[in-house]
Amino acid sequence: MDRESAVRHNPQKSRFELLVDGELAIADYVLRDGVMDFTHTETPPALQGRGIASQLVGARCARRRSRGSR
Repeated sequence: MDRESAVRHNPQKSRFELLVDGELAIADYVLRDGVMDFTHTETPPALQGRGIASQLVGARCARRRSRGSR
């Protein structure tokens, strides 16, 4: 399974999550007027430099586009 397909949406916490090597990376967002704005990404130190945050954001954007949303 590629990482972007492993990204989970956690609407209760207003974030997207990706578990890699037992570590959780997140991308928080706020929803305003139907637009999802990212407010913060967090990647554990052991995962930094591997493009994890970019994958979280990319997966979210791809999912929103496929649904015709902003």
